[in-house]
Amino acid sequence: MGLIGIDSKERIISRFAEHVSSGKADFFASVGLDFVFGRREGPYVWDATSGKRLINCHCNGGVFNLGHRNPKIIAALTKGLTELDIGNHHLISEQRGILAENLAETMPGDISYTVFGVGGGEAIDLAIKLARGYTKKQTIISAGGGYHGHTGFALATGDEEYREPFGPNPPGFLQIPFNDRDALVKALDDGTAAVIFETVPATCGMPLPDPDLFAFTHERCRDKGALLIIDEVQTGLGRTGKLWGIEHFGVVPDIVVIGKGLSGGIYPMSATCFRAKYEPFFQEHPFIHVSTFGGAEVGCPAALAVLEESGRPEFLEHVNTLADIFKREFEQLKGKHPEILVGLRQLGLMMGIEMVNENCGPIMTKACYDNGILSIYANNDRRVSQILPPLIINEETAYEIIERVDRALEETKTFLNL
Repeated sequence: MGLIGIDSKERIISRFAEHVSSGKADFFASVGLDFVFGRREGPYVWDATSGKRLINCHCNGGVFNLGHRNPKIIAALTKGLTELDIGNHHLISEQRGILAENLAETMPGDISYTVFGVGGGEAIDLAIKLARGYTKKQTIISAGGGYHGHTGFALATGDEEYREPFGPNPPGFLQIPFNDRDALVKALDDGTAAVIFETVPATCGMPLPDPDLFAFTHERCRDKGALLIIDEVQTGLGRTGKLWGIEHFGVVPDIVVIGKGLSGGIYPMSATCFRAKYEPFFQEHPFIHVSTFGGAEVGCPAALAVLEESGRPEFLEHVNTLADIFKREFEQLKGKHPEILVGLRQLGLMMGIEMVNENCGPIMTKACYDNGILSIYANNDRRVSQILPPLIINEETAYEIIERVDRALEETKTFLNL
């Protein structure tokens, strides 16, 4: 017997509601999205019982950059399973060393050290710990409406919606508007340990940074003895048409955080990568941060395969070719749907459909689902629907996505009487 579709849809949902999350089950029932991940392959996922097929343009924020069940990643993990297990995070590791060395070779400037984690939130927590430990300062500046994770320090950098139920935020965390230089200059002082920004803030509606925003921020950080942390959890590994999104801006940050896509959608993996000048902190405190499952040795070959595939020039050229198609076709859609479509916010295949009001995003999510597209709206700018297709789609699938989005826009207009 296989693992998918063992029970009826009703039994699958009721078990989930009774033992995992009744809130999620109730929410999805209320909005008519009772989809249960079943068979999956490449850019597609099928419902476990009905067989309804979706093109995954959510990709869990970039987890499935290389599609579902990518054969190269599965082969690498399978090979690892023949010789390796989790390993011991306290000890020297051949596998973590190989993966870290390859990351160093791809990173900008002298970013040459890596500490591995399991998820993005954990990796962000470590970046903040390093910034505070190295600088001996406390204040962490982040962008309002951004998102860096649901854990510890990562949660403290994010939106109040996710923090308020758990009590007051710990001291030392300050938020400013993204792309607001005056606010940055005012906030950044001699007590600042770090500024942390996503290259393109997805939850905030994917606003594109000014071309010199990160250079300006890095210069201000240097003036005040603060570090610049760039969150590449979603924008990394080819999503923007370059291996790392920050490469578009000609800046070498102090710390780069990666995750999601590094897993290949197969084995959880994240990484906090930092410049060599900060490694002495860990030399002085070699056991100050331990992650039992971070950089699990069995997962390192899979992550290495992800890195190798994502960095191939032909792969990145393909991403940029697809990005050009979306850019051109969305200009046509803008002329066809002027009542609702403002435009496409885009850096490579990091894309957000900007619409006229905040009612559009939630309705567009359902309309996309009805038309075979898995897409979600940006929670902190509900005018925007995120479009994050797997980077391995072909041109035919790109045009299919655009055709289905066209229909979804039409249906959203009708529903909202626009």
